[in-house]
Amino acid sequence: MKIAITTTGKDLDSKIDPRFGRAKGFIIYDLDKDEFEYIDNVQSLSLMEGAGVQSAQNVISKNVSAVLTGHIGPKAFRVLEAAKIEIYLVPENSTVKEAIEKFKNKELQKTNWADKTSHW
Repeated sequence: MKIAITTTGKDLDSKIDPRFGRAKGFIIYDLDKDEFEYIDNVQSLSLMEGAGVQSAQNVISKNVSAVLTGHIGPKAFRVLEAAKIEIYLVPENSTVKEAIEKFKNKELQKTNWADKTSHW
């Protein structure tokens, strides 16, 4: 199973990026193989609109089953929900490594709605 985590950096010690659509990048973590890759999100950072949708499409293309992020807007939420990807909100001060451990230990609650408005 693969999960996507919003991140401010390129490794597991990086902090969670609180914004999904305009996250600096994503760690794509394979729970079965205990491996990860970093994908940048630079193409979404400069968009006037649609950053959440573009970011959602990027993580969908990586065949993830879940997204871990600080916050998520309604458009990104709808795209991920339509792809049957679960979304978990993580405390903003967490590292990527801490978020992964909380996910593995079932300490994160799945969210059933966007917690931010558009253009946050």
